[in-house]
Amino acid sequence: MKRRLTLIIFLFFTVGCLAAQINVSGIFDSSVSAKVTGGDDPVLSFGIEEYANLRFQTRVGDNVTIFGAVNLLAAAGDYASIISPAMGFFAGDNYVAGIELERLYFRLRGEHLDFNGGLLRMPFGYGQVFGPSDFLNPRNPTKPDARPRAVLGAGLSWFHPEEDLKVHGFAAAPRNSSSPGSDGWIAGISGENHWDKLSVQALYSFELPKTGSENGIHRAGLSVKADIEAGIYIDTFYAYNHEAGTRHEGLSFSAGADYSFIDGKLIVIAEYLYNGETSSTYGGELNNNHYLYTGLTWLFSDYTNVNAALISSFDDISFTPIVTLSHDLFQGALLTVTAMLPAAHNEFSGWGWFFNCSVRLRLRF
Repeated sequence: MKRRLTLIIFLFFTVGCLAAQINVSGIFDSSVSAKVTGGDDPVLSFGIEEYANLRFQTRVGDNVTIFGAVNLLAAAGDYASIISPAMGFFAGDNYVAGIELERLYFRLRGEHLDFNGGLLRMPFGYGQVFGPSDFLNPRNPTKPDARPRAVLGAGLSWFHPEEDLKVHGFAAAPRNSSSPGSDGWIAGISGENHWDKLSVQALYSFELPKTGSENGIHRAGLSVKADIEAGIYIDTFYAYNHEAGTRHEGLSFSAGADYSFIDGKLIVIAEYLYNGETSSTYGGELNNNHYLYTGLTWLFSDYTNVNAALISSFDDISFTPIVTLSHDLFQGALLTVTAMLPAAHNEFSGWGWFFNCSVRLRLRF
């Protein structure tokens, strides 16, 4: 049944693109990886993945635009083991393949009002690496190129072009998509203003009562970005769940700066995160309270650069160094080699680690 549904969706997408005036773009990634898991008996494993993200948009009249994106995936080895069970997929002789609807929404533009509705991304905050205010679909600092997942919701924006002021009201469906009632629905409002060297954004949202939060969850955020000699950004986010306990359990805070040297050839960035226990930062994937990201990018030329980053946490003495070498082979083709060595110390078992190296060819069209 899943295979039939997958083929129907793909055929509908293909025929629609051929029949209508639709602009299509996207990326195609071909990746291979090798991984060594440390221990008394180290384990070597491999992975291979073919991935395409197809994006399309079409206009309806002068004021409406429809957007969509579909992910196509075929994988084996390590890559196959991390495929989301929620993706409609089927197994071949030596691979698993799947298709996923990533985005599907429309935008209605007015003179001072915009309305978006559907399966879309609603970002918040100015954080470069972390980003506590980006609570609906938080980013992953170990995968900066990954496209954050979408949510099913809607947003209405009012903007004042002369003052560079924007007010945005939004709503999102609950995490439990099968719930027919109002449990867990989110509604909120945000406002932002931009000056020459300063941007400020504030937001508030309320999540309707559900199991585990009988009085609902209040969330508030404040994000500031300043462009002076260095780029400076601060992002504060607070989640209050009456059943969760003390108020301080819901606080998340990040602060960082970036600066360029040698006529822009060297870019340095550092960002600190305090991660509250009940906050929504990365959906609870970060288990410690304190994290520090440090990174630098060296531009050898217009076509080649290297990025080195280190994610550290002294709560559990864990470190994740990541080194990425990127080279533009030709227009629209990017070759990257990434090495990652996460390591953490446990007082009972000592150091645990694994080393992962991957090579990826990305084609843009």
